[in-house]
Amino acid sequence: MNQSKVMKESSLMLYCCVFSAVSSSLYSSSCQLQEQFNLNGMHKTGDVILGGLFAINFFSDDLDLTFTSESQLPTCYGFDVLGYRQAQSMAFAIDEINRNSNLLPNVTLGYSLYDNCLQVGIGFRAALTLVSGQEEEVTLQDSCVGTPPVVGIVGDTTSSNSIAISAVLGLYRVPLVSYFATCSCLSDQQRFPSFFRTIPSDAFQVNAMIQILKHFGWTWTGLIISDNEYGVHAARSFHSDLGPAGGGCLAYTEILPWGDDPAELRRIVDVMRKSTARVVIVFANKSRMINLMKEVVRQNVTGLQWIASEAWTSVDVLQTPHLMPYLGGTLGISIRRGEIPGLGDFLLQIRPDLHHNNTDGNSMARVNQFWEHTFQCRFAPPPAGWVEAGGELCTGQEIIENVEIEFFDVSDLRAEYNVYKAVYALAYALDDMLQCEPGRGPFSNNTCAHLQRMQPWQLVYYLGKVNFTTTFGDQVSFDENGDALPMYDIMNWVWLPDGRTKVHRVGEVKRSAFKGEELTLDEDNIFWNFESKQPPRSVCSESCPPGTRMARKKGEPECCFDCVPCSVGKISNMTDSMECTSCPEDFWSSPQRDHCVPKKTEFLSYHEPLGICLTTTSLLGTCICVVVLGIFIHHRSTPIVRANNSELSFLLLVSLKLCFLCSLLFIGRPRLWTCQLRHAAFGISFVLCVSCILVKTMVVLAVFRASKPGGESSLKWFGAVQQRGTVLVLTSVQAAICTTWLVSASPVPHKNTQYHNDKIVYECVVGSTVGFAVLLGYIGLLAILSFLLAFLAKNLPDSFNEAKHITFSMFIFCAVWVAFVPAYISSPGKYADAVEVFAILASSFGLLVALFGPKCYIILFRPERNTKKSVMGRGTKVTL
Repeated sequence: MNQSKVMKESSLMLYCCVFSAVSSSLYSSSCQLQEQFNLNGMHKTGDVILGGLFAINFFSDDLDLTFTSESQLPTCYGFDVLGYRQAQSMAFAIDEINRNSNLLPNVTLGYSLYDNCLQVGIGFRAALTLVSGQEEEVTLQDSCVGTPPVVGIVGDTTSSNSIAISAVLGLYRVPLVSYFATCSCLSDQQRFPSFFRTIPSDAFQVNAMIQILKHFGWTWTGLIISDNEYGVHAARSFHSDLGPAGGGCLAYTEILPWGDDPAELRRIVDVMRKSTARVVIVFANKSRMINLMKEVVRQNVTGLQWIASEAWTSVDVLQTPHLMPYLGGTLGISIRRGEIPGLGDFLLQIRPDLHHNNTDGNSMARVNQFWEHTFQCRFAPPPAGWVEAGGELCTGQEIIENVEIEFFDVSDLRAEYNVYKAVYALAYALDDMLQCEPGRGPFSNNTCAHLQRMQPWQLVYYLGKVNFTTTFGDQVSFDENGDALPMYDIMNWVWLPDGRTKVHRVGEVKRSAFKGEELTLDEDNIFWNFESKQPPRSVCSESCPPGTRMARKKGEPECCFDCVPCSVGKISNMTDSMECTSCPEDFWSSPQRDHCVPKKTEFLSYHEPLGICLTTTSLLGTCICVVVLGIFIHHRSTPIVRANNSELSFLLLVSLKLCFLCSLLFIGRPRLWTCQLRHAAFGISFVLCVSCILVKTMVVLAVFRASKPGGESSLKWFGAVQQRGTVLVLTSVQAAICTTWLVSASPVPHKNTQYHNDKIVYECVVGSTVGFAVLLGYIGLLAILSFLLAFLAKNLPDSFNEAKHITFSMFIFCAVWVAFVPAYISSPGKYADAVEVFAILASSFGLLVALFGPKCYIILFRPERNTKKSVMGRGTKVTL
C-alpha cells in the first residue's frame, strides 16, 4: 500500500468520524459510536491508560475500511514472536513503573495494546480506537471532566504507519512516541507536531553509513531502496549528503518492486553484477530483501560488500548457510542494544488462562497464539478468528522454561529497549506534569495541567522537556524535532568455519552535543567475506597521487575522474587534489610535481668552466701586462722605450692591466657594489687606454710634421705636459659620465625569471640605458678617432711604423666592440656577461699584442735594432 493510498484512506476515516460526531450533535447532546472496531489487543486497566501499536502478526486479509455494521474483524496470521515480545516489553515497563514509588506515586498506569498486522489500515483503525475510546455514547457537556481514553501512544512499527497516524493525531496534539519509525520526514514538526521517537532518524542512519564508507575509503557504491517513505527519504539523504560528507557518489540507485516481480528483480541484480561498485547499501525491509536475495543467488552474484539498514540487520531468515556465501561479512546498522533487568523473568510468567479467569478474551488470544507457536500445538476449540494450524492439542501445562527460543533471549534487546524508553518517557512527562506547583505552571497565567482536565498538547509540552537516564546508563531526551539522542551499533555478519552464522557488534556511531558524530570500529574483529580477508576496494577511479589533479569525466559522476599531471611550475602535495597550486616566485616544481624546490640560480660563476676560463684569461692578461711593464721599466733607457713618450707607454700598460682586472667584476654573483663598479671601472679603464693611444697617434703625426722643414713649431703643442693633460681631460669626461649615471639611475642586481621558468638568473640591470649607451658611445668615439688618425699616418716612412701598429690595434678594438653589441643584446643571462668579458679581454689582448708585441720582440730577441739610429731611421734629424 503506497503513501497516497494510505493518506486517502486516513482522510476518509477522519471525515467519517467528524461527520458522525457533528450529525449526532445536531439532534442530541451526546455522541454515539457508529461502529466498534473489534481489534486484536491486550489490555490492562488503570488510572491513566497508555496506548500501544505493535506488529504481532505479519499479514492480514483484505481490509474493509468502511464504517458499517458489516465491518468484519480482519484475519491476521503469521505470528511474529519478536513483535509479541515488544508488546510484552511495554507491559513489563508499565508494571515496573507501577511498582516504583518514586515515579507517578498514587497513579496506576494501564495499557491498551493493539496488533497492526503490519498494515497501515489496521494500524490507523487501532489508533483511532485508542484516542476515541470504546464507549457506546459520550455525553457532551460545557466543561469536560475526566482523563482521555489514552494520554499517549507508543508506536507505530513502521514509518508509513507512523506518518499516516501522526498526521491525524497531530491535529489534536495527541503524543505518539515511536520505537521503530525512522523516516527523516517525521522530524518535520510542522507536519507532525506531536510525534516523538526513541530510535534515531534515518538522516542519522544515512550519516552513520556515510561515516563507514568514508572510513574504508568506499567512494563508489550502489544503493537499493524500498518503494516507500523509508527508502525514498533515505535515498534523498544519500544523494544530498554522500558527496559533501563522505566524498563519494552512487553508481546506481534502484527501487525494489512492491511485490514479487521477477523481471524487475532480474534487471536490478543485473545492474549490480555489471557495476564496478563493490559495495551495496540496501534500505529495505526483510520481505523485499528476501525477494532480492533469491535473484542474487540465482545469478550467483558474489564478491559484494553489503551494508544493511537497521530494518534487516538482525533478520534471522537471511542469516542462513545458504545465503552466507553472498551476505557473509555484511556490515549493518542496528538499533542500540540495551538491558532491561527483570524482563526475562516477566516473560517466563506468561501462561494461558485455562480457567477463563481473565475477562479480556483478546489478551488471552494473544497468549494462546504465542503458546501454540512455541509448542507447535493448538487449543481446542481454536480462538475465534484465527487460522493458525497446529498439531497436538495444547494442555497449558507445557514447561516453558525448557524451551529455547529467541523470545526468551534477553541478551540482545534492541527494539524492546526502545519500547522501554518510550514508555518511561511518557511516564516521566506525566510525572513532571503532576509535580507542577499551582501558580508556577508553564501555561497561560502560570497554570498547571491536571490529570482530570488534561489536554493532550500539555503532555506534548512535558515530553519535549523530558531528560532521564535509564538503568543501562543511556540518557533519554528529545530535541526540537522530537528526535532522541542518536546512537547505533554496527553489526558484522560472521560466517563461522563450521557453517554457522553469528552477528556480533564491531562498533558504534553516536552523536554527542560536544563532539558531534563519532564512529568507533574494532577492525580486528570484522569478518570480510573475501579471499584477502581485507576490506574491498570500491572506487570509480583510483586516487590521484601527489603531483596530479583530478579532472572529472564528462557526463559521469564526480567520483569518476582522470588523473592529470600538474603543469610545469605547479604542484599538488596531497592525494586527490582538485587543483594544482603554483610554487612561490623563487621556487619551482620538482620532477614529480609533488613539492616545490628552490629554483636553480644562474650567473657567471668562478666555479663553472666558462667562469674559470675567463678568470684565467683575465689574470693571464694582467700578468703579461705586468711582465711587459717590467721589461719596459728595465729597458727604460733604451731608444725603443724612450721613443714616442715612454710615460704614455707606461700609462697605457697600466690602463690595459686595469682593463684585464675590471673583467673580474663581471664574474660572480651580482651585488650592488659590483653592479655599480663593473661598468664604471670598465668605462674609465678603456677611456684611459684609448686616450693614451689617441695621444700617441697625435704625437706620431706631430713628429712627422716636425721632421719637415718649418714644422718644428708643431711639437710645442705636444709636449709631455700637454700629453698628460689631454689624457686626463679625456678620462675625466668619462668619469663625469659614470658619476652622473650612478647618481641618477644606478645599476642594481636583479633576479630575472623571464629567461627560464625553472631558473633565477642573477644579473645587473643597467638602470639607465641612456647612461650605458653614452658610456659605450664615448669609448667608441675615441676609438674611431684614434683609428682614423692612425689610418692617415699609416703611409709614413718605415721609421714611423708606430702608426701602423696603432692602426692595426684599433682595427681589432673596433671590430671586437662592433661585434659585441648584437651578441650582447641576443645573449640571455650569464652569457651576456660572458660576451662582455670576452669583448674586454679580446680588445685588451689586441691592444697589448699589437702595440707592445713588436717592441718586446726587438728588446728581447733583436737588441741590435734597439738603437737610436734604427729607431729614427737614416737621415732623420728629429729626436724621438
